[in-house]
Amino acid sequence: MMDLNDLEVLLKSSVPMIRIESREENRIIGLFERVITRLTRPFYRWSVTEGLKRMDVDKPAQLHNNKPLELLTQIKMTRHAGVYLLLDFHPFLEEPVNIRLLKDIAQQHVDVPHTLVFISHEVNLPAELDHYCVPYEMALPGVGKIEEIIRKEARAWSRLNQDLRIVVEKDLLQQLINSVSGLPVDDVSRLIRSAIRNDGVLTHSDLSEITQAKFKLLNLSGVLSFEYDMAEFAEVGGLINLKKWLAMRKEIFTTSESAPGLDPPKGMLLLGVQGCGKSLAAKAVAGNWGVPLLRLDFGTLYNKYHGETEKNLRESLKTAEVMAPCVLWIDEIEKGISLGDNDGGVSRRILGTLLTWMAEKKQNVFIVATANDIHALPPELLRKGRFDEIFFVDLPDAETRELIFRIHLEKRAQDPKKFNLKSLAEKSPGFSGSEIEQAVVSSLYRAYAGKENLSDTEIIRELKMTKPLSVVMAEQIAALREWASDRTVRAN
Repeated sequence: MMDLNDLEVLLKSSVPMIRIESREENRIIGLFERVITRLTRPFYRWSVTEGLKRMDVDKPAQLHNNKPLELLTQIKMTRHAGVYLLLDFHPFLEEPVNIRLLKDIAQQHVDVPHTLVFISHEVNLPAELDHYCVPYEMALPGVGKIEEIIRKEARAWSRLNQDLRIVVEKDLLQQLINSVSGLPVDDVSRLIRSAIRNDGVLTHSDLSEITQAKFKLLNLSGVLSFEYDMAEFAEVGGLINLKKWLAMRKEIFTTSESAPGLDPPKGMLLLGVQGCGKSLAAKAVAGNWGVPLLRLDFGTLYNKYHGETEKNLRESLKTAEVMAPCVLWIDEIEKGISLGDNDGGVSRRILGTLLTWMAEKKQNVFIVATANDIHALPPELLRKGRFDEIFFVDLPDAETRELIFRIHLEKRAQDPKKFNLKSLAEKSPGFSGSEIEQAVVSSLYRAYAGKENLSDTEIIRELKMTKPLSVVMAEQIAALREWASDRTVRAN
């Protein structure tokens, strides 16, 4: 009902142009058909395939007006005010003659109050016309409406299948509602219909498919990626302090009930030595909490056109909000917002957009940002309150290295009991988790090529042949440790 009331108020105001960016074309036209009955103005719909058709009375379409020039000329010459829905008109908004005609129509609005409504998935008006136009957003369906859609689709399936009843697992309805929230009515109907018609049953297994389909509908720019391979904490060696910190916040983040005096956790920044498990920890947060993991890649975010990079970021953050509750992983964040003025100020604008969103976001989006070069990060990002905590992920100690060897041997069908894990840990001081993994993999290749079983000897030989990053970049790692010693919390 709010859509109808808001639209009626907008049409009664002195607005020459309205912009509606939506893929629910039929729903929008239906709303106008209902609103127009309350007004006394002619109502038209135009498309390049059908021309101009009057909708409030039964008249045939005027196919001769399917060209924008003829259409706009006729509207300009018409002295009786009308409402014109222009479907997919955006490709014609770059023509100078069309811009001039649209501007003429807008400027004579006081004398002849025509209202032009641009409807498409995206409408970018030129600067000359933007002053005359206001945007209108369709309200998204609430909990009650989504439940109504689910029941409607269930009844429709039942009628098509000899009145068989849809089987819904206990306590699933609310989870279904949450999984499709934030989508337009048409998309909600399509996702629920697809889940039902797959097997006539709505189960928890449908939730994952619906969530992935929802992400594909939202992430049209392709800047975000949906991570399907989410690690469990069992796959992360060490990081004991980090694991305890996350465990204390899991219930508050994943449940709809809020604890008295506590806000949902906002996020964390992981600093540290490369290859020590920062990315794996980001995946493990989502896997352990049972929420979607979205990855923001600054490499695909940047666009050569002015303002497009910031727009891509805003759209990505909006997508993350609709996917909430979720984890937003920003890998190597320093590459996107590092200090410097060599990019025309894009990095500074990106930083400003990100910080504003972090301060104002209301939805449960937990940020996991990882960084290798602390000196490239702006101080505005590091001040207290931006993140709930800043963790430093150091090189693993002997006990953690032993655990890492066990994890990677088990992942490759090797029995850890046949290896002296303590000895392997002692032989690998200064090795990162990824370097230990690579040593296991390389030695396994060597053993396979020699038609032998993997042994301690092969792994130790590989360790001796490797110069770890802690040796190659000893000075940089020492400086990083010194900086983090009294500014961060140790993850391990």
